[in-house]
Amino acid sequence: MNTLETANPEVAATIDVGGIATNYHDVGEGDPVLLIHGSGPGVSAWANWRTVLPVLSKQHRVIAPDILGFGYTERPDGVTYDMATWTEHLVGLLDALGLDRVAIVGNSFGGALALNVATHHPDRVSKLVLMGAVGVPFEITEGLDKVWGFEPSLPNMVELMDVFAYDRSLLTEDLARLRLAAATRPGVHEAYSAMFPAPRQRSVEAMTIPDSDIRSLTQPTLIVHGRDDEVIPLSNSMRLNELIEQSQLHVYGQCGHWVQIEHTEDFTQLVGTFLA
Repeated sequence: MNTLETANPEVAATIDVGGIATNYHDVGEGDPVLLIHGSGPGVSAWANWRTVLPVLSKQHRVIAPDILGFGYTERPDGVTYDMATWTEHLVGLLDALGLDRVAIVGNSFGGALALNVATHHPDRVSKLVLMGAVGVPFEITEGLDKVWGFEPSLPNMVELMDVFAYDRSLLTEDLARLRLAAATRPGVHEAYSAMFPAPRQRSVEAMTIPDSDIRSLTQPTLIVHGRDDEVIPLSNSMRLNELIEQSQLHVYGQCGHWVQIEHTEDFTQLVGTFLA
């Protein structure tokens, strides 16, 4: 690892998960919480959870990995990027860390992975937080199609960030340049474009968990969504709230797909109270 990467806050600890060098943040002490990031171009655990890690880690041991194929986790040749592979990688991470049971916070694509872990390995999950989650059937939005179909350029990244946030003051060109640089590191875009090929409605369907499996969940579940989300429709979270008996739904007005960034203080307080 070169000096530049060592100085990069996105690069943290490395652990071997089934032969895959996995980059992950591990901060704080207490009951363990696993944070699963979303699927935007150039995303990493740090980019997704940087405002959440310092707060939740005051009361919990917080683990935030770069999912296989994203960020600074290794991208092996020939890997198949799908729900089974990603779920196996996450459960493998818990095994490698010696964690029997964790609370999981899943964002967007990470919400579908959280649901998949909870439905396939229910004994490993104590509580669930689902934020703008995929996992139920919906017609792909124009916003999500742009996210998964991203082609690297600064104008495209600026346009994409406009889709993510309600509060346009968060969207500086410097931030767009940073995310573009992350999305165009060697091998990153190649892996990303292999994950969600057109027609992308197929990827929505591949991440859909059967209603009967979601209904079987017994974990207390907090569901969070931005009312003005242009990427994942609010109806997803309303449906999850209907399906999961032990669930509560919180909707933030004047908020897009980035609840944890646009409403950091409220979000971390809500999640912290729920996990306590």
